[in-house]
Amino acid sequence: MEINPSFLKNCPAPVIFLDWNLCIMDFSDNWVKEFGKSGNIVGKPFFEVMSNLPEALKSDIESCKSGKAQITGSDKVVTGNSDILWYSWRIGQCNKEHRIILFLEDITHRKIREDLLVKSQKVARIGGWQLDVLGNKVYWSSVTREILGVSEDFHASVESALSFYKEGPDRDLLAQVISDGIEKGIPWDTEHRIINTSGKEIWVRVIGEVESVGGKTVRLHGIFQDIDEKKRTELEYRKISERHMLATKKAGIGVWEYNIPDHKLKWDQNIYGLYGLKETDFKDAFEAWDACVHPDDYERATEMAQEAIRNRKDYIITFRIKTPSGEVRWMKSHGNIMWDDNGEAEKMIGITVDITDLKLTQDQLMESEESLHGVFENSSVGMALLDLEGKFTNVNESFCKSTGYLREELVGSHYRDVAFSENVDMYASLIEEFLRGEISTQQMVTKHLGKHGKIHHKVITVTVVKKTTGEISHFLIQMVDITPQIEAEKRLRNLLQISAMQNESLLNFAHIVSHNMRSHSANLTMITDFLLEGGMDKTEYDNTLDMLNKASKGLNETISHLNEVVQIKTGQEKKMDRILLKKIVNEVMGNVGALANEKKVKVEVDIPDGIEVMGITAYVESIVQNLLTNAIKYRDTQKKHCLVSIRASQDEEDVTLDVSDNGLGIDMEANRDKVFGMYKTFHRNKDAKGIGLFITKSQIDSIGGSIHVESEVGVGSTFRVKFIKAV
Repeated sequence: MEINPSFLKNCPAPVIFLDWNLCIMDFSDNWVKEFGKSGNIVGKPFFEVMSNLPEALKSDIESCKSGKAQITGSDKVVTGNSDILWYSWRIGQCNKEHRIILFLEDITHRKIREDLLVKSQKVARIGGWQLDVLGNKVYWSSVTREILGVSEDFHASVESALSFYKEGPDRDLLAQVISDGIEKGIPWDTEHRIINTSGKEIWVRVIGEVESVGGKTVRLHGIFQDIDEKKRTELEYRKISERHMLATKKAGIGVWEYNIPDHKLKWDQNIYGLYGLKETDFKDAFEAWDACVHPDDYERATEMAQEAIRNRKDYIITFRIKTPSGEVRWMKSHGNIMWDDNGEAEKMIGITVDITDLKLTQDQLMESEESLHGVFENSSVGMALLDLEGKFTNVNESFCKSTGYLREELVGSHYRDVAFSENVDMYASLIEEFLRGEISTQQMVTKHLGKHGKIHHKVITVTVVKKTTGEISHFLIQMVDITPQIEAEKRLRNLLQISAMQNESLLNFAHIVSHNMRSHSANLTMITDFLLEGGMDKTEYDNTLDMLNKASKGLNETISHLNEVVQIKTGQEKKMDRILLKKIVNEVMGNVGALANEKKVKVEVDIPDGIEVMGITAYVESIVQNLLTNAIKYRDTQKKHCLVSIRASQDEEDVTLDVSDNGLGIDMEANRDKVFGMYKTFHRNKDAKGIGLFITKSQIDSIGGSIHVESEVGVGSTFRVKFIKAV
């Protein structure tokens, strides 16, 4: 037999040709698609190329070689990976050409599906049945026989099959539905009790379908399922439900169910009883609800139900009803939402309880609590309740104002979140003493950290509150803010210090005016006298006028300096702003950078981001610029590297700015009290006027800061400025 290449290529089945030695001769395209074997496999032993094949296939191929014309079979093989593979085959042979033709198919997936179906039927205890109406024969599947407890060789008729059903309603019902199926073609789905061959009573579900030919029923068939466990659970649940109904009635609890998609509400009899209503007086539960719920609570109850569905939470509400007699009663409902497979709200099931007596008791208790609560809330003293873990459970308005926090920010937070860091260990130790019973109350004056980082001074009293059993329930904290008094004392000290400084400045200013103006006045008088005397030649006259011009300019410059000092002193009343220090320094560097480069001075800046000071922008900029230009101006030209560094740091109250250089330095022993005086110079610099540091100190004083200098001749100077920190 010759192999038709076209037939082999297009063969719809995976087929391969083997020679008599079982080596591969040719194969179809579907063979490659089925087993993924391609490439140079022609001439190779088949069972080497296909290593995972059942032994039964080898045996059938040998049988075919021995003379059998055609052999079919199927079997499984376990691979080295413990995988189970199923194959089916058909084998034919050409004796003349000594060729084997093999149709081989991997049926693993189909076999798995078949096994799963059989197993699922066994697990679900679902069997099948069929009734041949004309032959009066009944056929059962293996699962059905297992449920009934009969062997595979048991042959049943309609009568013998019916005998398994419990005598009475169960047998009569099945006989009736079979009769209706045969005569009227009506299918059925019913539940019955059977007695199997072991005498065990079992609940089964029987589904029947009708098959007709020419309008005449010839066959009935369907499903036979063991539902004994489910049915008995259902019956037990029914008993429990009945007992539950009796118990809830005695306890005054009603059960309701709301079908959300259909907008249908069901009440049990207990709810009608709680509301004093008769079920027969209303079309449905919604009509009864509308008739009895208090008008002031109706909208809220409806909205809360919708909110529970939207937010996927339980429905809990307390509301009022009006009974037919006009009595107002309090009810509480609690419902749980059931969700379908798509995540949609399906139903809400809940209970309703009459809490009228409880409500009256709560109202009486609330009156007494409200009086205590009023004292707590309206006290001018800050008050807070702290649990044993150190968390706030309640705070009053005065406590919130004192700390700067909102109530919702404090309640639930730990005292460590608002305590000054230096006091945390002290508070922890104090709580331990309370818990050990060593003390029951404690008062202290301490610092407290406000919301925005401001430090407050407080008088804090902590008292233990105990239960009736003697155990500690919580702590009561009373807080009085004495920050205004502390700050007033601080301001008074500052005012006294400022007054002393101002008196000193005024005295200094008076001396300057007296000395400088008297000098200029005498000089001008003398020059004027020269001019009035006359008798000067042209050269002398011109020289005298030049002297007069210079004296006039000197007077004008002195008046300008004095005016600038006066402006600084009067400018103290300007409103100070928050100033970003790094921004000011960068702006000054932009103005002075060219000068530093020209004088070959390296300036290093280290100002952390976010440092803010309180001041007047023009003053702060002038302070930084004057200190930096002085450092450049009084550099030591004999040194190879001239350096200036500008650095800043901050603590809880102040910001420190250091401007350091390695310049000429100042003899501090000789000039310590003169550094910031007016017209005081320390080097023979032709540009030095002795006014810059005086103005700088005046500006720093006017914004509440301070300046200090450390210097050594030939080493350099560091000017340290203290600014008020912005908080």
